[in-house]
Amino acid sequence: MRISRYNIPALYQQAYQFKLIRTPNNLKPVMSQTNSTSQKQAQTPPISFFERYLTVWVALCIIAGTLLGLYWPGAAQELGAMEIAHVNIPVGILIWCMIIPMLMKIDFSALSEVYEQRAGMGITLAVNWLIKPFSMALFGWFFIKVVFAPWLPAASLDSYMAGLILLGAAPCTAMVFVWSNLCKGHANFTLTQVALNDLIMVFAFAPIVALLLGVSSIPVPWDTLILSVVMYIVIPLSIAQALRFWLIKKGGLPFFNRTLTRIGPWSIVALLGTLVLLFSFQGNAIVAQPVIIAILAVPILVQTLFIAALGYFLNRQLKVRHDVAGPSAMIGASNFFELAVAVAIVLYGFDSGAALATVVGVLIEVPVMLWLVRTVNRTRHWYEQALQAG
Repeated sequence: MRISRYNIPALYQQAYQFKLIRTPNNLKPVMSQTNSTSQKQAQTPPISFFERYLTVWVALCIIAGTLLGLYWPGAAQELGAMEIAHVNIPVGILIWCMIIPMLMKIDFSALSEVYEQRAGMGITLAVNWLIKPFSMALFGWFFIKVVFAPWLPAASLDSYMAGLILLGAAPCTAMVFVWSNLCKGHANFTLTQVALNDLIMVFAFAPIVALLLGVSSIPVPWDTLILSVVMYIVIPLSIAQALRFWLIKKGGLPFFNRTLTRIGPWSIVALLGTLVLLFSFQGNAIVAQPVIIAILAVPILVQTLFIAALGYFLNRQLKVRHDVAGPSAMIGASNFFELAVAVAIVLYGFDSGAALATVVGVLIEVPVMLWLVRTVNRTRHWYEQALQAG
């Protein structure tokens, strides 16, 4: 491209790209410019109309599932009986349709860039694995077993606690790409932190869940828990990465991105189908005690706000740049609710309080996360005052 000799900004940009000009420390690029391929891959289009109103569709599916359970209980029971080794076949298929397109977005080659933003990455890992699971268990115990215990069925308290623990132990994998894009987060950092968190999740999810269930005096079915990790993390992650490799090899990144765009909506459709089945088994309980959903939403809401504020504050204290702090805070605040729902169903069943608690997480996540995104964007000036002061 021909550049006029008076086009100073363009000349400066080219000089920067070829590293002829050094930038101040506080403006140092988050990742190497040579990794443009990974950065393009990590970019996500703005949230779609369907995703923006996910809470509405979830609510409609809850209503549909509840009506199905009330007026056609036989059909729901027949679907529930289709299982092998305590794994419901229809739900298993829907869960894989949910999470495989999301796991295809993960580029494990980005792990080589972790050192570039070790402060932001360190905060992400510390919050997600050393704080978040335990704070969720603490909030769950306080609200479920202390504050609201008189309004909840005593026989279901442990089951509700188990569902909350499953939510807290699974940091977000898919929707964090959307939240990062909306808060103008750095695409490559987002991709790298998701890849690293998923790698850790393969090994840490089951032990953390088992530890917290044990502390809460809830029986730990180790065989079923390990089966859940294999079925809903290891196998779909392997399939997703194999598909990713094949699609990129066949047509390059543009072909891969087009394919991902075409199959992406099926993740949400599968999620909504799972909710219809789940609530078809919960219909009678919901109609009899609708206040339970409102009560379960309280610890999830408090946990989401606490984790987001903690991650954002720690990044500011360590003077991590804003486009890294946003996605770093979002991944902890959001949950891998697809995994939590699937494991809750396998461990405790369709009609359990654990399954209901994880679904409530789906119901409130989207509006709360959209509000957090707006908060991160509106506080950018306040955040960057700490960077300038340093």
